[in-house]
Parts: sequence; structure tokens; C-alpha cells
Amino acid sequence: MFRKMSLALLAGVSCLGFSDSALAIDASPLAEPTVIYANQPAQPAPVRTAYAERSQMGGGFIEFLFGDGPAQGGRYQQQQPVYQQQPDYGYGGRRGTLPPMDPQQSMRQQQEEAVEPAQRPVDPKYNKQVVDYTGKEGVGTIVVDTPNKFLFLVQGDGKALRYGIGVGRPGFTWSGVKTISAKKEWPAWTPPPEMLARRPDLPRHMEGGPQNPLGARAMYLGSTLYRIHGSNEPWTIGTNVSSGCIRMRNEDVIDLYGRVGVGAKVVVI
Repeated sequence: MFRKMSLALLAGVSCLGFSDSALAIDASPLAEPTVIYANQPAQPAPVRTAYAERSQMGGGFIEFLFGDGPAQGGRYQQQQPVYQQQPDYGYGGRRGTLPPMDPQQSMRQQQEEAVEPAQRPVDPKYNKQVVDYTGKEGVGTIVVDTPNKFLFLVQGDGKALRYGIGVGRPGFTWSGVKTISAKKEWPAWTPPPEMLARRPDLPRHMEGGPQNPLGARAMYLGSTLYRIHGSNEPWTIGTNVSSGCIRMRNEDVIDLYGRVGVGAKVVVI
């Protein structure tokens, strides 16, 4: 029994020794608590190494991608977008002050607009001239090229006389084959009812003369109301201006009038 009690006491002492060791560790003095005083200056926040490395990764653009905005040093703020570095032209806010592409052309247009219509020159390409002709029409045929505003009188040997003309306005052009049914010098003019309906201000009849819109000569086309005639508005040659008639300068229509007779073929294209 005594031996059993001795073993029990030794076991108890061993347990007590272990407990004392554990207590000794737990009872070690604690570190002093951190105390923050009211007048203590604020400590700067620690700088992360990742940001320091990021600042070397391509300048302001990389900082712009990874940073928090303008407060972070703002190296990217010094790099303005390219369009902000361009001058303000006013095109939708920009380009409005750009000079015209061809200043001389703009000046010529302004000068022409300032000139009275009767003083405006006709483009030289509309002057009467001999040109090459490769069409199938015979000698003495009149060919009216409506889109290009030329009248050709076929001469033969691959040549033709070419005159500049004025043609019908949009909606008044036509094409076909006619013959000259009559010729008149300084013709009188009676506007047809269709024209008077559009222009009730026109006179009902006008005798021939320099002020007559039919000009110095007229060649009537078949039974239609269309004519090849002169004009007291030579500046309209080369334009879409008429109600279907083919107009020429007075000097040109006088020349053509003396070259063709009644029955001459007229092809309008």
C-alpha cells in the first residue's frame, strides 16, 4: 500500500510540475499597450511596395490604369489627349475657320456673282468650232447632245461644226428625231397655254426684235412647240434653262440658220 501511495504522490508532483511550467509561461509580463495621445501627429500610411514598383512600369499611363485618380501624383495628367493639342478649327466645333481648298476659285466665284448676268462671259468651250465627228449621221444632220449641251452640224469627212446651247430644265428635256418644218427671222413669240399656266406674268404676245426671247432666228421642229432659236440671254448657254427648246447665242443661230434648210434632220439625244 505504501508503494502505491508513493507512486500516486510522484504522479501528482509530475502533474504539478507541468502545471507550474505552463503557468510560468502564461504569467510572463505582457507588452505595454499602444497608447495614442490626442496631440500626437498622425503617422503616414505605409507605402506598398507594389505601388513603388508600378511607378516604374511605363510612366503616367500605367499609373492611370492602376492608380486611384488625380490624387496619386498625376504623371498622366501631363499627357493631354492628342486631339486637345490640335488647333480649334470649328468643324462641329472645329475646322470652321479653315480657308477654302482653292482660294482663287472662291474669289473668282465672288467676282462672277458681283457681275451683272448680261456681262458674264460664256465658257470658251461653247464657242463655235470644228471638231472630229465619228457618229453615223449623214452630212447636214443636226445632232443635239443634251447632256453635254452641244449642237453638232455634221460636215462630212469625220468633221462637224459644234455650237454651245442651252437646254431644258429638269423635267423639260426630251429626245427623238424631228425635221425642221419652218424657219423664221426675228420671230414673234406667243407663249403656249401650258407656259402661261406656269407663268401668268408673261405677255400674251411679243413681236420679234432684240428683246424677244426667241432671239434673231428660229427653226421649228416638226409639229411640236419646240424650236432651235436664238436668245437675248447669252449667259444661259451651257445651262439647263428652257422649257424644252434648244437655245443658242444670236450669232450662232444666225450662222446655223444660213447652213440648213427646211426638211433637215434633227436628232436630239
